[in-house]
Amino acid sequence: MNFIEELQWRGMIHDMMPGTEEQLKKEMTSAYVGIDPTADSLHIGHLVSIMLLKHFQLAGHKPIALVGGATGMIGDPSGKSEERNLLDEETLRHNQLCIQNQIDRFLDFSEGLPNRAEMTNNYDWMKNYGFLGFLRDVGKHITVNYMMAKDSVKKRLETGISFTEFTYQLVQGYDFLWLYENKNCKLQMGGSDQWGNITTGTELIRRKTGGEAFALTCPLITKADGGKFGKTESGNVWLDPAKTSPYHFYQFWLNCSDDDAEKYIKIFTLFSRDEIEAMIAEHRNEPHLRLLQKAIAKDVTIRVHSEKEYQSAVEASEILFGKGTYETLNKLDEDTLLSVFDGVPRFSIAKNILVEGIDLVDLLCEHTQIFPSKSDARRMLKDNGVQLNKTRISESHKVTTADLLNQKYILIQKGKKNYYLIIVD
Repeated sequence: MNFIEELQWRGMIHDMMPGTEEQLKKEMTSAYVGIDPTADSLHIGHLVSIMLLKHFQLAGHKPIALVGGATGMIGDPSGKSEERNLLDEETLRHNQLCIQNQIDRFLDFSEGLPNRAEMTNNYDWMKNYGFLGFLRDVGKHITVNYMMAKDSVKKRLETGISFTEFTYQLVQGYDFLWLYENKNCKLQMGGSDQWGNITTGTELIRRKTGGEAFALTCPLITKADGGKFGKTESGNVWLDPAKTSPYHFYQFWLNCSDDDAEKYIKIFTLFSRDEIEAMIAEHRNEPHLRLLQKAIAKDVTIRVHSEKEYQSAVEASEILFGKGTYETLNKLDEDTLLSVFDGVPRFSIAKNILVEGIDLVDLLCEHTQIFPSKSDARRMLKDNGVQLNKTRISESHKVTTADLLNQKYILIQKGKKNYYLIIVD
């Protein structure tokens, strides 16, 4: 596989330094992507860079994932309007371990593999580097004029930039130099906002060693409506299931627009060009079936979570949109159940009133306000318009603890689309 050709048809190249493709054709090459551990999970914005490394390894080259324990202590000014909070070492170490576990699902770290993936942490080579030594070894090789010309610095001069963030590009540049000298790493990749930082590294390598290194960036992914990719009303879409449930993760991909789906399937999956072109053609013929969105959601959810979590997300989606049954509803774990019915009206009742059972109409009108009156409730029950836990019921039904989902919940559906969750404590 030709790595550059693969990225080009997938729309994953923004800038590339001359000579990069020739270097990759010449020999197995090592390349790295840096990730600052500012949180204990990656979000889907990071997946673009991770997929760069994945394709790089599939093309026979060696990927290096650099978790920035040192640079994470400083904060990258690129694309930021204000300075970030600095994290302590304990927090950074915790974040690094969590991120490493997530990257394991994408790259092959198998011993004995000639191009096995590696994980590095720049804190390991920066922690004992003295300030004076760094100024002499690194600072003297890069001029202030060169640093000031970078877009990431220019944009921040208007709002103010600290010396700490101003020197960020030197620290990242030194990472590239260290990896070049110690890991024979000749290519750095990242998002297009990293071009300035990356080329500082290639310049430092050239001036300090006389060697040649290369840079490649991918476009920053945005949504068709101009919104920020990976952002929802509740914030980032995380890979950690505790931060973004597998159901919500699956729904993010399922709900993307047709235009975005045609772009995302090239970037976030490993389907071949022929497969993707066939899927796009089929999708355009029957867009209402959302074939592309389903293909992306399945592929990425399984890769990030598991086949089991994907199946659970599919079944949960069917429940919400009217196709589910009591059996599928009853199989949902508590987190998924709450994720599916996040935002629906909720009522709380005491568990002891269910021990001997209560009349259904009393539950719907007195203990909750699902219906404004008993006559309204009886009328809809008579018309088979009420479901309890996805099962149609009659007015004579006595509600007991046997009706509880996860020993704690009752789901009421009124009509086709109105859901209510009763929490039983």
